[in-house]
Amino acid sequence: MRTWVREAAWLVVGAAERAVRVVTDRLSLFYHVGVVILSAAIAATLPFTFAFLAQRLLASWAAIEDEKVFLVLTEIAVALVLVLVLSHARTNWTNRRLSKMARAAGMVHLSLGNGVLSQLSARRLKQRHASMRDIMIMGSTGFRTLVDPQGDLHTVIENCRTAKIMLLDPESQGAIERVRTIGEHEITRDDLRTQVEQTITFLRALPAAHQRIRLKLYPEPPLWKLAILGDHAWVRHYHPTLDVRVLPEYVFVHDQDPAGLFTAFYQYFVMRWNDPAIPEYDLLTGDLMSREGARKAV
Repeated sequence: MRTWVREAAWLVVGAAERAVRVVTDRLSLFYHVGVVILSAAIAATLPFTFAFLAQRLLASWAAIEDEKVFLVLTEIAVALVLVLVLSHARTNWTNRRLSKMARAAGMVHLSLGNGVLSQLSARRLKQRHASMRDIMIMGSTGFRTLVDPQGDLHTVIENCRTAKIMLLDPESQGAIERVRTIGEHEITRDDLRTQVEQTITFLRALPAAHQRIRLKLYPEPPLWKLAILGDHAWVRHYHPTLDVRVLPEYVFVHDQDPAGLFTAFYQYFVMRWNDPAIPEYDLLTGDLMSREGARKAV
């Protein structure tokens, strides 16, 4: 009895799936047939509709043609409507021009400030674009991006294929300049040094970090906060006196258009990475490797 009931249920489910498949395959045909029928119905009723509207308009005009106040109010209302329509059209035209320029530059997303929704959206997009990809990261200390569990790239760095990371050398003149311009209340020299140390400790603890993760420490004040994840580049500007988190983050995509800015930021990172004056930090030994040879990092 149970076997018979089970077989009957499978037959009903299979019949329902086939019916749904047939209906789904015919949806486009039903849509076009419905559009044709609706168009024919509208075209057939147009003469009666216009005749009815004309009669109502003539009857209304006969009643109000001598009402001066009503005519003045009508003129004012029409003028306001025209102003609103033309202003809206001008705004749309401006937005269209800006959208066209953004597409020409390759910009596909903009995250404003440090809002909660913006952070969640950016984190999801970065995780989607960086999974099993070669990534490139440039920042100041990397603490809030990599070490913080709520950081945008905390889980990304664990699931990427390879990673090239550039951070600010906490013992360099650029670090001193960054601390001086941003203000002592925001971050101190010890805070910057501690955050870089925690980022290095985090990277060294990752599985297979010594094979697929490389780290370099640059000496100049930070200019761009870059995260090149596959074919997308996430860009923020390091303002001399502002926290980088309050500034907008732009996303550029790689395409075949030479006017896009993805290539420019990619080349900037590659140029900085290949600069022989910037030493590489050996995550295994803790040495800074440069042209002059290895030296122990402080």
